[in-house]
Amino acid sequence: MSQAADRVDAETAECPGAPTAHPEFDRLVRTMWRLRQPDGCPWDREQTHRSITRNMIEEAYEAVDAIESDDTPHLLEELGDVLEQVVLHAQIAADEGAFTIDDVVTGLNEKLVRRHPHVFGEHVAAADGAEVMDIWDDVKAAERAAAGGGDEPEPGLLDSIPRGLPALMQCQKLSKRAAKAGFEWADEGGVWDKVAEERAEFEQEAPGTPERTEEFGDLLFTLVQVARWEGIDAEGALAAANRKFRARWGRMEAAARERGVRLEGLSDEAWDELWRRAKAEEKAARTE
Repeated sequence: MSQAADRVDAETAECPGAPTAHPEFDRLVRTMWRLRQPDGCPWDREQTHRSITRNMIEEAYEAVDAIESDDTPHLLEELGDVLEQVVLHAQIAADEGAFTIDDVVTGLNEKLVRRHPHVFGEHVAAADGAEVMDIWDDVKAAERAAAGGGDEPEPGLLDSIPRGLPALMQCQKLSKRAAKAGFEWADEGGVWDKVAEERAEFEQEAPGTPERTEEFGDLLFTLVQVARWEGIDAEGALAAANRKFRARWGRMEAAARERGVRLEGLSDEAWDELWRRAKAEEKAARTE
């Protein structure tokens, strides 16, 4: 661990209420180690980083679902499942001689100290979250510049943004970083003009063609820029819209059951009436 991390830890340990030992974490690491031993679990021994890639994604999304549902007991369980993935990946790496869980924790701690100079440094201050984001961007830019030393080519501006992120989240991160470098519209009106341009290009392509699909992607990409200009998290906004649609659909199904009918095969007028009823019930529920 770096001297800076040692200094920060010594200072933090003196703070009232600072956490100390975590014996349950060590117990978890030992349990995972045992599962990977010759007398352990055949399934756990067979796993590789690649074989359980989707597990990491699925467990993270299930934790997010618990958060958005305000389900604290479920969140407790799901965070454990996320931690299981971290510890398992670390044990696989340890078995391969690559790194250990201690290396993971050490690297994370040093990064937290490095990226919070407004807390652990001596000359930087942050008045609010927006200033913190600016500090993080500056620190990460310095990290990218430092990573470009030696014989290796300097990393590209966008290289550190994971390609495996959800498309909307990735889009917003890509455009934010490009905008910070100067690739930006003069005002939000220019973004909306670009939306209109992309829509026109989409409509010019024949339905069902790869070109139309490509233009639709460009249209979505530009709409995310509107969200960025408005300070809206595009991924979160769409997730909220998905939840709203699920809830309204559930209300429509309930209303159909009350009438003894099925949604399939309803007339356009019946669909519209059920949808308007669901929206009204939703609005009434919000005002209670």
